[in-house]
Amino acid sequence: MVKVNELKFGADGLIPAVVTDFYSKKTLTVAYMNRESLEISMREGKTCFYSRSRQKLWRKGEMSGNYQHIVSIKTDCDRDALAVEVIKDGPACHLGTDGCFNDHVYASDGLPEFSLTSLYELISARKTQKVEGSYTNYLFDSGLDKILKKVGEESAEVLIAGKGGDKAETVFEICDLIYHLLVMMAASGITPVDIVDELKTRHVIDKKVKQQKMK
Repeated sequence: MVKVNELKFGADGLIPAVVTDFYSKKTLTVAYMNRESLEISMREGKTCFYSRSRQKLWRKGEMSGNYQHIVSIKTDCDRDALAVEVIKDGPACHLGTDGCFNDHVYASDGLPEFSLTSLYELISARKTQKVEGSYTNYLFDSGLDKILKKVGEESAEVLIAGKGGDKAETVFEICDLIYHLLVMMAASGITPVDIVDELKTRHVIDKKVKQQKMK
């Protein structure tokens, strides 16, 4: 474990902190810490930064309530930068967006950004944003019973494809099922974080099997 006095703060007494979302791994913001704010962050388990413009400490969320609960703080090989993983209570950016990095300077055509979390956010937005010809809008407009029926149909398709042994077909059907599950989650107010939190409680996945073998 690296000690605070081993870190290399700049001539201004600051060290940059790259803050990322623990669940999505999305970069949320880049801020600065001095020794005091870092120690406060470690002691309280919530991010505390040093504002270069206001020349004072500030705890993220002290005004908005959008606290960032720290999962880990790591330093780089040169000990002059920090990577802070957090679980956030709300938007990380003062503009009200999920994170501060939203405007592309460059984007490769061959490597589009994607994550299940971003897909869920896109799907969830369709509950209020109407897009002509959107199948997702159609599902939300049709109601939960229709969405659940599609989940059942896609589950059956996965079973058939899996039994058939065709990997490409099985992957295709699993993607259809995951999409419809995300629609069902959005319709029911269930987030990916809810799923991850539940999965974290199931850390002994073979417990039941082991118990059965012991009988």
